[in-house]
Amino acid sequence: MEPSDLGVILDSSLAIEAERQKLNVSQFLLRTIQKIGHRQVALSSITIAELAHGIHRANTLERRERRRTFLDELKAALPVYPITDLTAELVGKIGGESSAIGVNIPLDDLLIGTCALERGYAVATRNVRHFGKIPGLIIIDC
Repeated sequence: MEPSDLGVILDSSLAIEAERQKLNVSQFLLRTIQKIGHRQVALSSITIAELAHGIHRANTLERRERRRTFLDELKAALPVYPITDLTAELVGKIGGESSAIGVNIPLDDLLIGTCALERGYAVATRNVRHFGKIPGLIIIDC
């Protein structure tokens, strides 16, 4: 069984695109399932942090409220996996080894990617450039 058959962690880039297109969570998840197939879909707690950051950066009340509703509905619909001590160890290992050879992986993407690796999941993202630097991670380009 391929690791990506077990499940997929959604990167915030997908949710941000859906929010910009004014999709609701049901529409977003339906579109996502059409792209990735019927697999377990989940979020990393870091994805939640990135989306919450966008709520607080919103330049209008309407946008802030729309983003808040989207995030609340997304959290209600999908499991959210925390960053565990094992995840943190993997971040240190992969980040350190990558830095030693001159490869920089943004910390937020490294945290999301290792959250997926820890569970044998893939990552669905529009940011293949960063996630592609994480050894062993299966990426679904959406």
